[in-house]
Amino acid sequence: MKTFLLFTGTGPLLVLSSHSSVEDLKFLEKLAAKGIYKFIAHELPLEKVKERYANHYEVASHGLHETDDLRVIDFDGQRALRLFKFEEYGPEFMHEPDVTYDS
Repeated sequence: MKTFLLFTGTGPLLVLSSHSSVEDLKFLEKLAAKGIYKFIAHELPLEKVKERYANHYEVASHGLHETDDLRVIDFDGQRALRLFKFEEYGPEFMHEPDVTYDS
């Protein structure tokens, strides 16, 4: 399992994924299906996420299997940013689709 802090157009969110990388095509397809096309991501240490989210992590991850793509641990960007120091963030990954969508 991996945890990624995603900075999206609507704000940060913390997700748990059975995919080994934020660059995994299936993971990117799952995010796109949820309307997340463009984002900046950082992996966060799984053990620190478990420790800091405690019971909330257990509830969010309950029943997660290798066939599941992702679970959202936290929609509250302020809390997610408050709980982790920048030095704990993994390398930055930026994803931008080849096609832009105008409204």
